Amino acid sequence: MKSITINGSLRESVGKKATKALRNAGQVPCVLYGGDKPVHFTAEELAFSKLVYTPNAHTVVITLASGESFNAIMQDIQFHPVTDNILHVDFYQLFDDKEISMDIPVTFIGNSRGVKNGGVLRKNKRSLRVKALPANLPDFIEADITPLKIGGKLYITTLENEAYKFMHPDNTVVCQVRRSRAAIIEDDEDEDEATPEAATEA
Repeated sequence: MKSITINGSLRESVGKKATKALRNAGQVPCVLYGGDKPVHFTAEELAFSKLVYTPNAHTVVITLASGESFNAIMQDIQFHPVTDNILHVDFYQLFDDKEISMDIPVTFIGNSRGVKNGGVLRKNKRSLRVKALPANLPDFIEADITPLKIGGKLYITTLENEAYKFMHPDNTVVCQVRRSRAAIIEDDEDEDEATPEAATEA
């Protein structure tokens, strides 16, 4: 998985007054959890643009002015309800030998037979939560819709991978092709064709 580096500085004070002053200066208060103790730090708001304003999943390398460096994932983010400025970010520290859960975006590929025949592709899950060692976290999960006919569903079990496990029930529908009013009746190769005799009797 691709990684984004965020440069920051340890916070000397975590009070409301100090936090407000940091935000006024274009800094975002952050906390890193998962280690021996929480690490409070700040970083420029612009540093989060490639992490927040993208549909892709990334890990993060937090590099502090003190010389410390941590591998992490973003766990939670808070925005201002009016300005949409970033108010606070929580991170969770990664360890090479410890599994982590993370939401991974789904990339849909292929040309569905059902869609070609007028059906509508409904994407039930645009991201899926997986659990894996940091080294095995995928950038995205590929879902091939090619086999789907009208009425067909793609279940999460079709996407199973040895490198990670899904944190969803086996009957989770990732996507499906639904019939639209304009859909034509699709030929089903599995059905027997009408016999000449049947056609004559009709």
